[in-house]
Amino acid sequence: MHPKPRMATDIPASITTPDSVETRLGTLRFFDGLPDDATVQKVYDNLDFQRAVQAYLVALPVANTWQIRDGYRAFGPDNRTLLMTESLMDSHTLYFVANTETVYNMAWLDTHDGPLVIEMPPNVLGFMSDFWSRYVTDVGRAGPDRGAGGRYVLLPPGYSGPVPDDCFVLRSRTYGNPIIFRGFMEGGDLRPAVENVKAHYRAHPLDGPGAGAMTFRDVSGEYMNTIPPSDASLFEVVATVVHEELLDAVDPETRGLLASIGIRKDAPFAPDARMQAILTEAAAVGNATARAIFFSTRDQDLYYYPGSTWKTPYYGDDTEFSPGGVLDLDARTFYFTGTDQISPALWVKIVGGGSQYGVGDHDSAGRYLDGGRTYRLHLPPGIPAKDFWSVLVYDPQTRSMLQTDQRFPSLSSQRADLVVNPDTSVDVYFGPEAPVGHESNWIQTIPGKGWFTFFRLYGPLEPWFDKTWRPGEIESVD
Repeated sequence: MHPKPRMATDIPASITTPDSVETRLGTLRFFDGLPDDATVQKVYDNLDFQRAVQAYLVALPVANTWQIRDGYRAFGPDNRTLLMTESLMDSHTLYFVANTETVYNMAWLDTHDGPLVIEMPPNVLGFMSDFWSRYVTDVGRAGPDRGAGGRYVLLPPGYSGPVPDDCFVLRSRTYGNPIIFRGFMEGGDLRPAVENVKAHYRAHPLDGPGAGAMTFRDVSGEYMNTIPPSDASLFEVVATVVHEELLDAVDPETRGLLASIGIRKDAPFAPDARMQAILTEAAAVGNATARAIFFSTRDQDLYYYPGSTWKTPYYGDDTEFSPGGVLDLDARTFYFTGTDQISPALWVKIVGGGSQYGVGDHDSAGRYLDGGRTYRLHLPPGIPAKDFWSVLVYDPQTRSMLQTDQRFPSLSSQRADLVVNPDTSVDVYFGPEAPVGHESNWIQTIPGKGWFTFFRLYGPLEPWFDKTWRPGEIESVD
């Protein structure tokens, strides 16, 4: 035994490393704090895996937006093409939790060649995001034009040139930006909404010729996929965006996280066999994590009512998922697993304006909703919607409309054949077959598949916000 050195002091055990440590990775071995070769390999594999899982979750917003662009581009070039659902969107289209009651208008705007002027029609409701799904602006009723229509100018990152005085000025951190806005039925007629947009919407370069020809493409009933991959190819999608956009399109920490798994602006994304295997497993775990957070969240703030299964897409009042200045990672993952793009008009209290949403994916007994069972949702009297309300059913795999024999897997107060109870309450039924006597208020589901629903209020009224009115729980009636 060596004699104690003259300079020796007591060393706290908490700052030393034992020769053997049992962990979820197995046994980690050291000599005097020095990891052996097997431990080094094990912890690096784990570190790369952990970072890849986190990168997957962080990248959900940008992957969603990339797939939107891919879907839009199948129908025409950027800037000059506006996709429209002239006879509404149906379940042929793979689109995050879309509705079946409004005319969708969708475009991809790219400012690599300079600023764009966007001429917006009156009486619409929508918003624009950047490539990372960060909020840029609302347009229409909730935007600066307040539903009157008007001219917007979208500036590229870093633009310092002249800006016209007669435009609402938009500054985006990315060159690529999706815009989506909705037009509304008038007396059950879609044509005024369609004609309004075609008459007024234009997008053209600020420094080029004025408003020119637009291509208005009706995509009602068309197949279009705007849902991003859930497997390791998601990382390739993210690398594409990182290479296209400026380095500072995202913050240094996000850039560093992506760089740690090989996604860098200054180098091709080319994982070796070891890293590809790690990315494949990380994508599987990342996808499972995102789905657990969305369908079985442990965040009680996302439940709209105490003791209820109804959730809200977000509980805060900001678009950065940072209530109180602290980023809520799981709230962001929840949101971008179930939907895409962002606007405060989707959750901020605007009595009689905007929209509000309830998300239902469990029945009153706490079980996932089963397409082979029959359920009832009771909407009590005085449903608090100034404009209209709707209930839609979605596929948990695609988070798009559930594909059944019904073109529109939905029910709405705009439906002429909706049966309303004498006290103004409404009962909505879900199941593989229509319950006898309730055919008009039935939404079809598929045995062997799950489903979830969004309850929407357009022009929500005070009883929704103060919670004096609440929808019933989804109850099995088998």
